[in-house]
Amino acid sequence: MAITSKDIYDATETLSGNIVKTPFRRSITLSEITGAEVFLKFENHQFTASFKERGALVKLLALTPAERMGGVIAMSAGNHAQAVSYHAKRFGISATIVMPLYTPNVKVERTRQFGAEVILHGKDLDEAHCFTQKLIRERDLCLIHPYDDEKVIAGQGTIAIEMLNELPDLEVFLIPVGGGGLIAGNAIAAKKIRPQIEVIGVQSMRFPVMQQAFEGKPIHCDAITTIADGIGVKETGRLTLPIIREWVDQMLLVGERQIEEAVLLLLQVEKSVVEGAGAVGLAALLKYKERFKGRKVGLILSGGNIDTLALSSIIQRGLVRSRRLIRLHVGIPDVPGGLAEVTQLIKKTHANIIEVHHQRTFTMLSLRLAEVEFVLETLGPEHVEEILDALQSAGYKASLPSVEEIKGSP
Repeated sequence: MAITSKDIYDATETLSGNIVKTPFRRSITLSEITGAEVFLKFENHQFTASFKERGALVKLLALTPAERMGGVIAMSAGNHAQAVSYHAKRFGISATIVMPLYTPNVKVERTRQFGAEVILHGKDLDEAHCFTQKLIRERDLCLIHPYDDEKVIAGQGTIAIEMLNELPDLEVFLIPVGGGGLIAGNAIAAKKIRPQIEVIGVQSMRFPVMQQAFEGKPIHCDAITTIADGIGVKETGRLTLPIIREWVDQMLLVGERQIEEAVLLLLQVEKSVVEGAGAVGLAALLKYKERFKGRKVGLILSGGNIDTLALSSIIQRGLVRSRRLIRLHVGIPDVPGGLAEVTQLIKKTHANIIEVHHQRTFTMLSLRLAEVEFVLETLGPEHVEEILDALQSAGYKASLPSVEEIKGSP
C-alpha cells in the first residue's frame, strides 16, 4: 500500500482537536550559535511529551470495532508505548505494551499510569519484537507498530504540514531516525509541498542501520545502549526504508557526546527538556555547521521523556567539560592547619568548594605531604587559571585533568 500526501492530509483532519498543535518558532540564540536560521518544532509539548501520539492515534481510530474489542499490543522503548496507552484508554481499548528491560524508568511508569499492561522483556527492541509476535498469536491482539504501518507513517507526516504552513520557505528539514516512521511520513509531505526542500535524517553512531542501508552498505550494529534510546533500532523498516530511499536526501550520524551537548544546550537556551533522540537534529546542525550556514533549518524536538538521573548526569558532565566544575589535586603539608590554609587561599579566589577528599596512602607525594582532592564550582576556564596561579604562587603543587581528559571521546 503506497502512502501518499493525501493520506497525510487525511491524517491531519483526523488529528484536528485530538492532539496539541505544538509551537514552531525561531530560536534566536541557536541561530547565532550555528550560523543557520534555526526553527524548532516542540513535539515534546504533546501530552505524552512525544510526536508518537500522532501516528498512534491515527492508527487507533482506523481500527474496526472487532479490533477495538480484542485489544491492541505495541512494542516500544517508551514514547510509542505512552502514546498508544494514553489514546487507547481514551477510547476504552485495552492495551498491552512490551518494553525492553533497560527502558528508562520514567517511560515505564508513565505507560503504566495510562492503564496499560506493561511487560518488560528482552535486552533491546529486537528481542521485545519477537516476544510481541508471540503474544499476538497467543492473545489474538492487534499490533500497533511504532513505525512500520501506513497509518502510523501518515500520522507522523502531519508535522511537516504544520511546519510548512507556518514557514513555506523552509530550506532544510533535519529529522531523527530510528525505524524511520517519522522521517518517512514527513519526507513525503515536505517534498510534495516544497519539492526543493532538503530532507536529512540523523542517527546515532551507535545505531546507524538506516544510514548504512540508505548508502547501500552492509547492515551491522553491535551496540547495546545509546543516550538516544528512542532511535536505538537495529533493523530497518519494511515500509520505511523504500520511502527513505525515494524521498530523503541524506543521512548523517552524530556521537554520544554531541547528543549530550545538544540536550544540555536546549535546556540552557530554550529552557526545554528534550531526550537524546529528540536532540540529534541539533547535534547534527552543530557538528556540520558549514553544511547549513545561512539556511533556514527546521528541527523536530521529537520527545522530552528523558530519565531524570540521565538528565542530571548530562548537566554535571556539561559543567565539567566547560570547567564550571573541576577536580583539583593539591599537595599540602601533612600537619595541623595545613588544610585550613589551602581552603583560605581557594576562598580568596571566590571558588566554591563542593567536596574535599584527603589522601595519604594512594599518592606519589613524599611522606610528610598529603594529597587533597577538591571538587570546585568555578566561573569557567579563566577562573580556573586564576585558582591555579594563586595556589602555585603560594608554593602549592596543584593539578587537574587536561582538557582532553575532561572532554573525552566523541
